[in-house]
Amino acid sequence: MVHTEHAYAKLNLTLDILGRRPDGYHDMRMVMQSIDLRDEVTVTFREEPGLEVSTDLSYLPRGEGNIAAKAAARFFEATGSAPRGMSIDIQKHIPVCAGMAGGSSDGAAVLRILGRTCAPELPRERLEEIGELVGSDVPYCVRGGTVLAEGRGERLTDLPGLPSCFLVACKPACSISTPELFAQVRTKKLRCHPDTAGMTAALAAGDLEGVAHRLYNVFEDVLPRRYAQVFEMKSALLGLGAMAASMTGSGPTVFGIFWDEERARTAREALAAQYPAVFLCRTV
Repeated sequence: MVHTEHAYAKLNLTLDILGRRPDGYHDMRMVMQSIDLRDEVTVTFREEPGLEVSTDLSYLPRGEGNIAAKAAARFFEATGSAPRGMSIDIQKHIPVCAGMAGGSSDGAAVLRILGRTCAPELPRERLEEIGELVGSDVPYCVRGGTVLAEGRGERLTDLPGLPSCFLVACKPACSISTPELFAQVRTKKLRCHPDTAGMTAALAAGDLEGVAHRLYNVFEDVLPRRYAQVFEMKSALLGLGAMAASMTGSGPTVFGIFWDEERARTAREALAAQYPAVFLCRTV
């Protein structure tokens, strides 16, 4: 049997780091939003034992190193069921190492497929718990939508959806190491923090201007100078009419919020002449 699932990218409307935990991770507080940029994940069950992963990007892991394979392994371990022979194929559209949870979303798509086909009685919350064993963003990616994520990212609270708008996301050719950024963070020295309460209130009120006014990612405060392109992209988006712009996740992707579709399309075309990966998106 063949099962295909959309794996949606995410954007951080806010990203805050509250402190370092005893387990070495950081306590986070983030407002996250799914967008319609997506990978396609196909799981094919077969008689032969074993697991194979294929993708349309030759440099991605094709075995246990792929997060989709890890998600499948954790699912069968957590549910106590015997692993099934299967092939996972991933058609990538979300940029790799972009701060948009592409790999995590692929793993979450595998969990949703396995939950639906192998354990239909399993509640979504249990799938999210299994996702926590795979990666910090995976629980959110299992759920999707507009969500407040806390802890490592496993404590999730649904929020009212982002008001209707257009989003332009732009990734430069460089990538940023997430461990490197976390190593730069000194939580007591962070100058500013997102107004998370204000963000959730703006979402509840359907106030897009209020949301735009509160976009904030504390990682921008600790970016090494060699990633100046992040701030260049923010300036470019604002100059092209974005209401606000911010980096998502650990970057380097930057996105802008637009009221008007025509202005958003014009911005996408202008940025596409300078950067290798630019997308016009809506929310999911």
